[in-house]
Amino acid sequence: MARVFQINVSKGGVPKQAVPKVWVGSFGLEGDGHHDLQHHGGEERAVCLYSLERILALQAEGHPIYPGSVGENLTLWDMAWDQLKEGTVFRFEGGVEIALTRPTTPCQTIAASFKDGEITRILHRVNPGWSRWYGRVLREGELRIGELFEVLC
Repeated sequence: MARVFQINVSKGGVPKQAVPKVWVGSFGLEGDGHHDLQHHGGEERAVCLYSLERILALQAEGHPIYPGSVGENLTLWDMAWDQLKEGTVFRFEGGVEIALTRPTTPCQTIAASFKDGEITRILHRVNPGWSRWYGRVLREGELRIGELFEVLC
């Protein structure tokens, strides 16, 4: 079953730093902020999620990416990332529920996580199945590192 590998927050910008637990509300994670509210945040972009397996594969390609470096709030592992689509729901064992709203569009603020600044490596329309995802919080609650969750498609 899939698990939460890391929870990441920052006052704004990247990298986001790991925390052991966090309150997840309808507008995102407690303690997390954004410098650019036109492109980040809000109910439809409350949480940014990414895959540990994708991060490890990108590292194997030579990219200096690591959990939290591309601004994801939740680094998840042991799931089929390429099977995700809009409307997929993650139900976490502590009760939090998040519905995916859309793949994210990478911007230059995460360029340091890619060799030669190649941010399009995780651009959905160029490399489907490799992007981060935005999510809307369906059910608020506390979330912890290591927590199990199920994927409802």
